Amino acid sequence: MNAPLSHYFIFTGHNSYLTGNQLSSNCSDVPIIKALKRGVRVVELDIWPNSTKDNVHVLHGRTLTTPVELIKCLGSIKEHAFSASPYPVIITLEDHLTPDLQDKVAKMLTQTFGGMLYYPKSELKEFPSPEDMKYKVIVSTKPPKEYLEAKNAQEEGDNLHKDKDSDEDEWQKEAPDVKADQQQADDESEFETSEHNQDNEESDDCELESCPLVGPVYKSLIAINAGKPKGGLKEALKVEIDKIRRLSLSEQALEKATESHSLNIVRFTQKNFLRVYPKGTRFNSSNYRPFIGWMHGAQMVAFNMQGYGKHLWLMHGMFRANGGCGYVKKPEILMNDNMVFDPKAKRDVQKTLRVKVYMGDGWHLDFKQTDFDMYSPPDFYARVGIAGVRADTVMKKTKKKEDNWNPVWNEEFTFPLTVPELALLRIEVHEYDMSEKDDFAGQTVLPVWELKQGIRAVQLHNRKGEKYSSARLLMRFEFI
Repeated sequence: MNAPLSHYFIFTGHNSYLTGNQLSSNCSDVPIIKALKRGVRVVELDIWPNSTKDNVHVLHGRTLTTPVELIKCLGSIKEHAFSASPYPVIITLEDHLTPDLQDKVAKMLTQTFGGMLYYPKSELKEFPSPEDMKYKVIVSTKPPKEYLEAKNAQEEGDNLHKDKDSDEDEWQKEAPDVKADQQQADDESEFETSEHNQDNEESDDCELESCPLVGPVYKSLIAINAGKPKGGLKEALKVEIDKIRRLSLSEQALEKATESHSLNIVRFTQKNFLRVYPKGTRFNSSNYRPFIGWMHGAQMVAFNMQGYGKHLWLMHGMFRANGGCGYVKKPEILMNDNMVFDPKAKRDVQKTLRVKVYMGDGWHLDFKQTDFDMYSPPDFYARVGIAGVRADTVMKKTKKKEDNWNPVWNEEFTFPLTVPELALLRIEVHEYDMSEKDDFAGQTVLPVWELKQGIRAVQLHNRKGEKYSSARLLMRFEFI
């Protein structure tokens, strides 16, 4: 935990205040508390003026979400920030405030967190380590001056372009049955346009023709500067010797950027922060495949934590590593500046994992006798596979064992791995159903690089990632 903060994957939430969907759910501090208790280290807050313009609310702008007061969210962050991990919590602010309200936020931050709040006296050339930053709270947003420049650029650009990756456009104009994206002229112009609007981070809602710049207090509290560099994608990915910054891209924008700038992105993330966030059309708070961010070194792969699904299971699995502290050291292949890792390059097999699934047990204690089949014991089968780079990704399954609460499979699987440093072992159990969809019976995801060889009892989790009391598998892991 002694490397600079940018050398770590960080457990990151998206729209951390939402209780449900992105359009009409409530805003609350409750999901923030739940996320912190799970070990999430990056909390995102959208801050807007209230209706009377004299206070600050947290809400998903231009939607039907009901607001919660910022001060309440900050208080809950302070109370629960370090309940699961002593390492720093980063608050990413999407700031839509007038200068007087930005000053008010500065007072809220300093009064709420006091000595917990980390802010450097001068611009950083390299960030301190998580160990150095224990029990600290860090603010990341766009500095006020640059924010106003972005607003002016956006207003000019809006007359010329409409960005397919702009959440603002999607929330206002798109219906749930969103049509396929239109192709842009090229990735450079697409990036410039998307950076004006992305995820509402690059806009400012000051309604005055010319807003006065805020005083130094608010700006000085921003430890990780976010922002849109001028000149398109190549310029954005330049690594500067004397400063560090954060760049945000939607999942779509990142995928587009990797087509021709893959190595530049990896090189950028060796020192600077890259945040990836879900596209705006994920109205139901679903998530995306996190590996496109991880294999390019993105520290902040931002996820909607309020739902569940296979992509979120992968996120939970990644951050089981390193003691579940919310920070996972990036592998050396992503930090080698002499030979920059190419996620698209074919690689030889580096390591082979052999997994044997012996048996399962405990469902009879966690489920009712009729939960799977009304009149007979369940027919369980296990699915075992790898999530990682494309070449390593695979899923295999055992035969089903009929009418047995304690299935014995004794089946073995072999997984050759080209990038074992980024491989996660996926484990699922399902109950076979001839007439309907198979029933879910448990899952877990484990970081391959932390697997201990030998025979292990593997605890299973429900769809939301919560541990079952008893359901588990007996398995053997070995590297050959």
